[in-house]
Amino acid sequence: MEFEPVIGLEVHAQLKSNTKIFCGCSTAFGAPPNTHVCPVCLGMPGMLPVLNRKVVEYALKMALATGCVVSKKSRFARKNYFYPDLPKGYQISQYELPIAEHGAVEIDLDGKRKRIGLTRIHMEEDAGKLIHDPNRPVSFVDFNRTGVPLIEIVSEPDIRSPEEAGAYLRKLRSILRYLGISDGNMEEGSFRCDANVSIRAQGTEPFGIRTELKNLNSFKHVENALAYEIRRQQAVAAEGGRVVQETRLWDPERSRTVSMRGKEEAHDYRYFPDPDLLPLMIEDEWIESVQKTLPELPDEKKGRFETVYGLPAYDAGVLTASKELADFFEACVSAGAGAKSASNWIMGPLLGLLHAAATPVEESPVSADHLAELIGLIENDTISGKIAKTVFDEMAASSKAPAVIVEEKGLVQVTDAGAIEAAVDAVLARCPDEVEAYKGGKTKLLGFFVGQVMKETRGKANPKLANEVLKAKLK
Repeated sequence: MEFEPVIGLEVHAQLKSNTKIFCGCSTAFGAPPNTHVCPVCLGMPGMLPVLNRKVVEYALKMALATGCVVSKKSRFARKNYFYPDLPKGYQISQYELPIAEHGAVEIDLDGKRKRIGLTRIHMEEDAGKLIHDPNRPVSFVDFNRTGVPLIEIVSEPDIRSPEEAGAYLRKLRSILRYLGISDGNMEEGSFRCDANVSIRAQGTEPFGIRTELKNLNSFKHVENALAYEIRRQQAVAAEGGRVVQETRLWDPERSRTVSMRGKEEAHDYRYFPDPDLLPLMIEDEWIESVQKTLPELPDEKKGRFETVYGLPAYDAGVLTASKELADFFEACVSAGAGAKSASNWIMGPLLGLLHAAATPVEESPVSADHLAELIGLIENDTISGKIAKTVFDEMAASSKAPAVIVEEKGLVQVTDAGAIEAAVDAVLARCPDEVEAYKGGKTKLLGFFVGQVMKETRGKANPKLANEVLKAKLK
């Protein structure tokens, strides 16, 4: 029997407010343990929460950017469970009345576009962090994260492969970063994902028994964990067994999921409206004012790059996946570079350089202006494309302007016909066998001769002119 995976994702995104969701404590990452805390976020008796308006505004931005229906009335609830990192014994979240529902995110994968529905977006506070001593049976708790504002984005079970899950998460993170409401940093825990996965017989409607996967702190871990879990469930079903509803942890060292606990249902948390917080009422005027602040989003920017700059869909998709990369491209074009040339250099040498050094584009050692200048030197025949790669490497190492590097190293392209003809004569004189073979019909040797001329001129000869001289001499 063929089985089909059914996947839904729950993403927690930390919002970039300066203070926590219900108190004035700082949300800055990396502070000494238990220094960004107060009686409110520690749940001391008699302390009352006060909702942070900026958090609501950020949640509204994400809701509008993903086409959700914004609830005019939403309510905070207490999610009750005991864990040492939860000082109040409950988490303030939203349950029956979330701030937004019924949105969607569109993904592109293998040239196909797919709509992934969003069940809901709701606001909640984060819990603290447990730190386990590796040498003793002791754990410590840091409450700095307690009360840090989150939005939880719950997808419909519309995802059918690990690759679709990865594309969805990357798109979601891109939207959050374009909006400027979350940095999406998975390493610091500001973008976290839990996955629900089940299998069903191909072509059937009812969903199978689902398992929840946790400890997914990178896109690759999400894809690998889902792929493993799908295989595991298929093997259980093929052997006539029954998949158990449970929460499983991804173990990246062993590349497998392991059972953690039985999966809770909503009633296990005994949700009830938080009596310390009034229902949140959102008026049309507030929604309209937030709508006006929305920036150009990834899909809109991709479409504009295709129509305005004439870029292929693939190029436009790569360049607009990150707002910072899109801004770099537009700065390069504004500085005078041709759109396709800029795209080629950014997607090739620049991204290769940045990936190798694990450096974000906003910290690139090669500026957009300098890259545009380098492209200009190629287009006006000051240097060849081969020399340009050498210049680019030097720009990355020294951050110098390309014209300065070309002058210092004497890399100006040779365009003098006499000088190139002399180099061609020298090459043909020392390669008589190849000349005879070329004239005998092996015309592919022209590339060999061009390479020898470039070597003779230390890469400075104009390749087009070298080709023309060689063809004339080899007739």
